[in-house]
Amino acid sequence: MRSKNTRMIVTAGWVSVIVNLVLFALKYWAGIVSGSIAIVADAWHTLSDSVSSIIVIFGATLAGKPADDEHPFGHGRAEHIAAVIIGVLLAIIAFEFLLQSVDRLRSHTAVHYGMVAKVVTVVSILAKEGLAQYAFGVGRKAQSSVLKADGWHHRSDALSSIIILVGIFLGGYFWWIDGVLGILVAILIAYTAYEVMKNDFSLLLGESADPTMIAQIRELVDANVDREVYPHHFHMHRYGHHTELSCHIKLPPEMTLDEAHHICSIIEDAIEKELGIMTTIHPEPLTMSNED
Repeated sequence: MRSKNTRMIVTAGWVSVIVNLVLFALKYWAGIVSGSIAIVADAWHTLSDSVSSIIVIFGATLAGKPADDEHPFGHGRAEHIAAVIIGVLLAIIAFEFLLQSVDRLRSHTAVHYGMVAKVVTVVSILAKEGLAQYAFGVGRKAQSSVLKADGWHHRSDALSSIIILVGIFLGGYFWWIDGVLGILVAILIAYTAYEVMKNDFSLLLGESADPTMIAQIRELVDANVDREVYPHHFHMHRYGHHTELSCHIKLPPEMTLDEAHHICSIIEDAIEKELGIMTTIHPEPLTMSNED
């Protein structure tokens, strides 16, 4: 299954690279012809999509490698690292075009958009939203956070092109419209960078177990063990599509090691079967104070 998911992600990545390179060439040409910093910024935003898609391909390929001696939990976190790299690239691009846009406002530079800019911008909006929908769809099927991040990258590009299209029609009335649009696009790119990095940074740093997940685990324990074992001390470790759980349970101190091991195995097997999580359980002696 993981191999199939990897192929889906890699295919989506290459589709994105090809489409974005074509769009970059068209937008850059339109920006140079019209002299618009906003359209040129949007073109580089599109080119960054190609770079991020290459990172998607690399990250998915590495994450799809099986576990080995050096990486016993697999390579799944490569996807999260790739998503963070995408976010950093976006942040750098946003800062650069913010500076350029402010400089354009200071110099009172006006821009006169032509038909080329209008047509290319409309084509970009349609193509980028199409890529976003494609990335979101494949990301859901393959359960890939990095592909979903790339989808938001496409969506942000489509939204920035919509902003530019509005500005094109207002450009004849306000000399400052191109500089302001450049700033708006830069802010949009920066916000996208934040959204892309927020979840994956959290996963890389480590998160506490989700309360809903803990409730499901407690229900599974109650359904499969005919005694109260007081599951607690949950630690969840995510490695892309592979998740490891450790927790403690309490058992009577007079129980034999074989009986304790049997109960632990029942719980571990139930969690793996129902939730797909590999679990390691540490038994503790149950005392009277525990029961109270």
